[in-house]
Amino acid sequence: MGEAGATVADACLEEYRRELTGYCYRMLGSPFEAEDAVQDTMVRAWRALGSFEGRSSLRSWLYRIATNVCLDALDAGHRRALPMDLTAPQPAASAVLKARAEPTWLEPVPDARVLPANPADPAETAALRDSVRLAFVAALQRLPAKQRAVLILRDVLAWRAREVAELLDTTVAGVNSALQRARATLAAHPVRPADPLAPLDPGQRALLDRYVAAFEGYDMEALTALLHEDAVMSMPPYDLWLAGRENVTGWMLGTGAVCRGSRLVPTVANGAPAFAQYHPEPDGSGYTPWAVQVMDLDAGRVRGVHCFLDTARWFPLFELPARLDAEGRGVGD
Repeated sequence: MGEAGATVADACLEEYRRELTGYCYRMLGSPFEAEDAVQDTMVRAWRALGSFEGRSSLRSWLYRIATNVCLDALDAGHRRALPMDLTAPQPAASAVLKARAEPTWLEPVPDARVLPANPADPAETAALRDSVRLAFVAALQRLPAKQRAVLILRDVLAWRAREVAELLDTTVAGVNSALQRARATLAAHPVRPADPLAPLDPGQRALLDRYVAAFEGYDMEALTALLHEDAVMSMPPYDLWLAGRENVTGWMLGTGAVCRGSRLVPTVANGAPAFAQYHPEPDGSGYTPWAVQVMDLDAGRVRGVHCFLDTARWFPLFELPARLDAEGRGVGD
């Protein structure tokens, strides 16, 4: 293959990187593992491009390779989860922070890594955002690897049963059976409702503005008014999670009071509104990274706040400032 041909081939493969990353993220539950899987897919595809016979589309061929990469990665049998998938909630008065080692936790992902850049159909965009929600991806992790692939391809990406059967080297009946079992498993563990990110929705913008004002002002009365009665808060890499707005605000007035004085910078993650939380430096010179908060909103209130505390991983991934100055302006790369 000449230099011009190689350039064209690279461009053709790169066209699918983002959607493949979204697929691998749903399969694996980690943006880092997903990007590694897609890079492995691209390398394998590049090496085999000369033998690609075009009996299927390039897209289908790449998904076949990506699926095999993910299935190989999932052979170990581990699944990623949210704290509420592993433990019972604790009351704020006796809550204890207990860390679990990686790779236990489902990890957040920036929308820009996994969702279309210029969506043509708002309804399709909303559906895709919903399909990378933390709760939905956590539910996917309950499925055996092949059932997971079938459900994503059929119910999320709207592939035909025949196309999935060809990709997995199985029969249409086998695909339909796997899909039925996968749906039954998800139905037994229903996902809590949440609204996807709606940047043009004035009601959602107003809710988020009120949340920022309450959190930055540490106004627990105002925050309580914004929370659903059954709101939850989680804090990976700790397995602690809190259920009920009284426990959430009770925690924030107790052990969580270390968050007082924080600043929030908006971002997006997993098809949902999110915030980078910065903690005040003791000398008052600025703010340092503390957490990425991924929000669950539902019917005009906050249903969940998932605080991912490993800032060395998350802030670079989300391309967030390394710190804020005393005025709250971003400083550093």
